[in-house]
Amino acid sequence: MDEDMNESKDKSGKSVQREKLIILGAGPAGLAAALYAARGECNPLVLTGTELGGQASLTNMIENYPGFPEGVGGVELATLMQKHAEHFGARVEMDTATSVNLAQRPFEVKTYDKTYLAECLIIATGASPVHLNVPGEKEYTGQGVSYCATCDGWFFRNKKVIVVGGGDSALEEAIFLTRFVSEVTLVHRRDSFRAGAILQSRLEANKKIKVRFDTVLNEIVGENGVKKVIVSNVKTGEKAEIETDGVFIFIGKKPNTELFEKQLELDERGYIKVDDKMQTSVDGVYAAGEVSDPIFRQVVTSAGMGAAAAMQAAKHLGD
Repeated sequence: MDEDMNESKDKSGKSVQREKLIILGAGPAGLAAALYAARGECNPLVLTGTELGGQASLTNMIENYPGFPEGVGGVELATLMQKHAEHFGARVEMDTATSVNLAQRPFEVKTYDKTYLAECLIIATGASPVHLNVPGEKEYTGQGVSYCATCDGWFFRNKKVIVVGGGDSALEEAIFLTRFVSEVTLVHRRDSFRAGAILQSRLEANKKIKVRFDTVLNEIVGENGVKKVIVSNVKTGEKAEIETDGVFIFIGKKPNTELFEKQLELDERGYIKVDDKMQTSVDGVYAAGEVSDPIFRQVVTSAGMGAAAAMQAAKHLGD
């Protein structure tokens, strides 16, 4: 596609660019989709959003992606996937969609300085960690508050940390943190975990981990970094202070679907509904990865969904 022939100006002077296929997001789903779409001669354009590699790029070491028996860093994997897609002609732009109109054809995607018109769209915008929204959380994010143990665990060597949550992610990350820290206190608002039995057994066997059930975190207190947290018992109301050097929060993820509300069919948790061919409720719009996957949420499954979405998009464009 000759880009100059497919670019014009709107009434305000803003650039308008026509594309066959736009992929929103550059995590494993978006980059795998770009690779398959490029090989399918769809000339895809990838708008990365704020983060190349998505949530996977925040992971220090990915040990379960096929083909890397020694593991691979999240940033390294994202870079390799980008190079692979670009090798076959995909174009990757560090730009962020600010609005999407799926009611018109071609679909309209606006960024801060350009408008795109796309015949087909693959949504791979991923999911973001859910926040506690308690005092001190925002202020100390990056200064003791984290949502990724594999990213930041190393910084807490021989220190004490708090982990908040009771699902698989919380227990996995709590166990992982014991490689570095001297002590983990796991805070969970219920009286039992929702995590799998194997993880619970591993947790119970780990002498570095203490558990406080029926407990919520009310406030994070610090000075030039986290110093302590204030917690309370949900049954008795009794409050307590726990000295800590860090707080890791794993209470779930929220799909990044704000741009698509009232335009696509979403489930009760806000994830985009897709069929077995990654087709959304709007013909020609596909979704892949964590934005439409509340169950598996793995790098390998996201990449597979991205590949499937691209194959269907190519078929749609060829019809």
